[in-house]
Amino acid sequence: MTIETKDIERLVEATAAALELSIPQDGLPIVVEHLSVAYRMAPLVMDFPLGDEQEPAPVFTP
Repeated sequence: MTIETKDIERLVEATAAALELSIPQDGLPIVVEHLSVAYRMAPLVMDFPLGDEQEPAPVFTP
C-alpha cells in the first residue's frame, strides 16, 4: 500500500493542530519526509516473524 505525499501533509497538519503544535512552513516538508520513511519502514518491522517464546526485554542496556 502506498500513501500520497498530500495525504501525509494533511495528516501532519491535522495532528499538529490537534496537539496545538506549530510547524514552520519551511519545516513541514522535512516532517512529511520523515513520516514517509517511517511509513515505508513499518512493514519491515511488523512483518518480522517472532516466535511465541520471544518477549520484550524488561530493561534496555546498551
